[in-house]
Amino acid sequence: MTNSRANNENKTLVSIIAGSTSDKEVYEKAEKILKENNIPYDLQIISAHRDPEKLDDYLKSCKALVYIAVAGLSAALPGVIASKTEKPVIGVPVSAKLGGLDALLSIVQMPPRVPVACVGIDRGDNAAYLALRILNLL
Repeated sequence: MTNSRANNENKTLVSIIAGSTSDKEVYEKAEKILKENNIPYDLQIISAHRDPEKLDDYLKSCKALVYIAVAGLSAALPGVIASKTEKPVIGVPVSAKLGGLDALLSIVQMPPRVPVACVGIDRGDNAAYLALRILNLL
């Protein structure tokens, strides 16, 4: 599934990648903030576990400057993305189980040289605000 908000005149600046459509309530918060700030973005639903080749292909072709990765449960998606790019990755843990603590801990416990910024559980809005601040530095 692809939902691109970028038109031909605007370069996609932020890529939102969610592991599942069940994360919709969370990634829609990020979309809202990006839309309000006229930031061109792209939304992809790609599971790091179920579609690793699709994720690899997308990351190789993606021109976005910042990634927002929305994931619950084992929340592997942000770390997988960070292991395959030098661009900033913002992880958003989803409260699918255990109040989201499982996802939160998975995202913040990245190994050396695989940094992932992490916002609060279900805080897609804060991920978008952080992406805006990162874009302001570029």
